[in-house]
Amino acid sequence: MDTSFIIINTHSSIRLQTLQGMVVYVDPFGFKTEPHDADVILITHTHFDHFSPDDIARVRTPNTVFVMPAHNKREFIEAGFTNKDVAFLAPYEKAMPLPGIEVETVPAYNVSKRFHPKDEAWVGYVVGIDDMRVYIAGDTDDLPENRTIECDVALVPVGGTYTMDAREAAAFVNTLKPTVAIPEHYGTVAGSASDGETFAKLVDPDIQVVFKL
Repeated sequence: MDTSFIIINTHSSIRLQTLQGMVVYVDPFGFKTEPHDADVILITHTHFDHFSPDDIARVRTPNTVFVMPAHNKREFIEAGFTNKDVAFLAPYEKAMPLPGIEVETVPAYNVSKRFHPKDEAWVGYVVGIDDMRVYIAGDTDDLPENRTIECDVALVPVGGTYTMDAREAAAFVNTLKPTVAIPEHYGTVAGSASDGETFAKLVDPDIQVVFKL
């Protein structure tokens, strides 16, 4: 599968571009330039490396629309976003921020760590574009309720500490059985540069592992 429509800027800052040229960012972070090309911005949770108002300002346009976790509505409003700009979603909700771009939220939390509590109701996203389903896990562990997600491409954190590690992520992806798996969230804020290779060695050979860092 051609994954040229996916770019990881840094860490877990992800850019998708549809065949029609619409651009979707997830958790924009670490930008040194100001592309101002975002049609849609999705935020998974409020940690600094995922919700960065400065980086959002570098990619947004006057017409950018947003999808953000409903539980943190107060934080987003305090950062200058309004109900007009944003669809606030809880896990298991759906939205169509723009025609041709569908999003579904899924849970993202830690099972035995304290960094991403379940009661924060933070999210991952399944983005439907160009007849494909792209799962962007957010900061999460391997959750039983996510093992039935249907997706063509899965972007999963592999760095450990704050999320599942490379071995856990590979086991999770082997359960999902996407066509393509892309490791992220390693080698910068968390994890080491070798985590992606460890992940790739443990993924089922029928699943194509692509490195986007």
